[in-house]
Amino acid sequence: MTRRSIDARQRNVMVNVSLRVYVDEEPADKSPVEAIKYPALPDGCRSAVVVGAGPAGLFASLRLIELGIKPVLLERGKDVDSRRKDMAEIARSNRVNPDSNYCFGEGGAGAYSDGKLYTRSKKRGSVDKVLKILYQFGAQEDILIDAHPHIGTDRLPEVIKSIRNQIVASGGEVYFSTRVDDLLLGDGCVAGVRTADGRTFNGPVILATGHSARDVYEMLHARGIGLEPKGLAIGVRLEHPQQLIDCIQYHSKDGRGRYLPAAEYSMLTRVDDRAVYSFCMCPGGFIIPAASGPDQLVVNGMSPSSRGTKWANSGMVVEILPEDVRDYDDAGPLKMMRYQESIEQRFYDDAGHTQNAPAQRMIDFTRRRKSETLPATSYAPGIHPARIDMLLPRPISERLGKGFIEFGKKAKGFLTNDAVLIGCETRTSSPVRITRDKDTLEHVGVRGLFPCGEGAGYAGGIVSAAIDGERCADALKSYLDIE
Repeated sequence: MTRRSIDARQRNVMVNVSLRVYVDEEPADKSPVEAIKYPALPDGCRSAVVVGAGPAGLFASLRLIELGIKPVLLERGKDVDSRRKDMAEIARSNRVNPDSNYCFGEGGAGAYSDGKLYTRSKKRGSVDKVLKILYQFGAQEDILIDAHPHIGTDRLPEVIKSIRNQIVASGGEVYFSTRVDDLLLGDGCVAGVRTADGRTFNGPVILATGHSARDVYEMLHARGIGLEPKGLAIGVRLEHPQQLIDCIQYHSKDGRGRYLPAAEYSMLTRVDDRAVYSFCMCPGGFIIPAASGPDQLVVNGMSPSSRGTKWANSGMVVEILPEDVRDYDDAGPLKMMRYQESIEQRFYDDAGHTQNAPAQRMIDFTRRRKSETLPATSYAPGIHPARIDMLLPRPISERLGKGFIEFGKKAKGFLTNDAVLIGCETRTSSPVRITRDKDTLEHVGVRGLFPCGEGAGYAGGIVSAAIDGERCADALKSYLDIE
């Protein structure tokens, strides 16, 4: 089998497969991919600093090794195993470690928020390479076949550790609990970075810090490094019973039966000239607390590889453009970040400064009334009844409510009080774009600085971030060859 997808648009659900057929010959008994051989780097080879060990930073590091350049990988958070305790502490005691949480740490935000590998990128060759590398380092073979590949939160950490072990085995360096506080700048070039503990690391810099590194945006802005506000999507997590989604999507009162997987959905409409859509749909998943600092309440979603829980959730969000946010114009390029912060603070205050999230049943939200009771939820810190329609800025809540009504017309049974909104979902992408030249990928004003991945505003998910990491590594190689 070379490809597999499910077509549930009609009442008769079809599983579409592409097969490689052998006639009068035995199938080749070999791995479905030819593994990339990462060389041992020689002593004295050129080096580069990679800031951030999410998918962009990890794949940039692997590509640098392929190119004969030593990566020095700096990660503000902990290794992928040690992160678990800090994430559990968020639900247990409402304490958020600002350097180790669902957003920060080895593997980045994707390590414990699902491992979805679907991307709209048109660079098919690059996409295939990323999937093959993930398979090489331990992901299941299904990711090479499925139309919407997915590793799962339970399996992805082992893949990440294998990638790190390869970086170290090839001669790269990896540092955890090493937060970068400043860039070493001079004569229009970056010479390296300075960390919070006073150490310096020299070399050109790939800056791949993720979409929640607000202190990095603050530092760059203070240093006069070019930034611009970027559009966002903001809303809630919407949680249905998975059985209900199975019945709707598979057009059967019995749901998915024995052989079909937990059903997914994708919703999109436009309300008042702005997109309203589902984001990061997690079948058989659960909702997690995703704050990355104090005074924040943020939620996200994930699924284990089995997609076996009784809940389905997705982000339900409204497109927000910089011109929609006038109250924060004095913040300049950080205006969208300030807007994010204000919404997260509002939900945190409503929760009594805990991670017990505000929630509202779906129909109650559209009718702008408080829910007297709430259904069971996958969200471990718990939920409480709240007027999410009032906590969200009115342009968002009104568009979202109208969008839900449209979705209910498209999928009978989707608009239901058996579904609950849990808020808020604000971290769909970076609120800032770090400007870079489209050809060299260097920052427009600073030579040797390569803004990279989702945090720089040039990717949206594991695969696209990994692709951008590889591209930035190639650009850095060209920079060193010219220098």
